[in-house]
Amino acid sequence: MIRAALLGSIAALLAGCIYVPRTTVVYDQDCHIEAKHMTLEMAQVGALGHCGGNRCAELLVAAGAVAAASAVVSGSIVVTGNIAYWFEKQGRCLMSP
Repeated sequence: MIRAALLGSIAALLAGCIYVPRTTVVYDQDCHIEAKHMTLEMAQVGALGHCGGNRCAELLVAAGAVAAASAVVSGSIVVTGNIAYWFEKQGRCLMSP
């Protein structure tokens, strides 16, 4: 009973949430260049309305699966983007006076 309530609470918190990559630009004092950096942010795209029984459980499972999938895909984009930005920064830093 407690486990079901805990899982339901976690799924409800994740309901309608996705993870998206965000790029920011920061100024690097050492190299005197602007460098890019990616972070992972959570965004809410909707909320679950009133539901009941198995239909509610299905919606919660689907919402949790979407949140998990978006975290994996967006997390991969952030890691790959930060690696690319790091190489770009190293090249631009070597070329700066």
